[in-house]
Amino acid sequence: MREQPNVRIAKDAIKAWQLTAHLFAIISFIITIAAIVLYFYVDFVPGWLVLAIAGVTIVEWVVTAFIIPKLRWRRWRYQIYDQEIYIQHGILIVTRTLVPMIRVQHVDTQQGPILKKYGLATLEISTAATTHQIPALLEEEASELRDQISELARVEQDDV
Repeated sequence: MREQPNVRIAKDAIKAWQLTAHLFAIISFIITIAAIVLYFYVDFVPGWLVLAIAGVTIVEWVVTAFIIPKLRWRRWRYQIYDQEIYIQHGILIVTRTLVPMIRVQHVDTQQGPILKKYGLATLEISTAATTHQIPALLEEEASELRDQISELARVEQDDV
């Protein structure tokens, strides 16, 4: 069996993923507040349901904002070889993907506002069948990898 890739994504990925989780948790908190308001002012929602919604909201927020980003970062690895790109990710189910250079059609970098805040970018590798991503790389590293993969893919296609 092949060894797992040894290059990790940027450590700031944890902060970016945590910020994203906090922003999405706001939606759950708004629903919880609405349930509390309905309980106190309309007496439409039973008290046990309000407590259940509040408990689930807090547990969901803690898990998605504090536990999952760290576990996700530990599993994300990649390795660039001359002939292929090896990507590994997943928390419970670990996915290992080999992308042959000869199949690479184009390579992009993406950067949203949260990644930009931390100086990160996502590398997107497109083949005819699908798109593979390596998230949360340092901007400079993502640009260098984009150019490197593009050059290696061009060399592979010239050999055919």
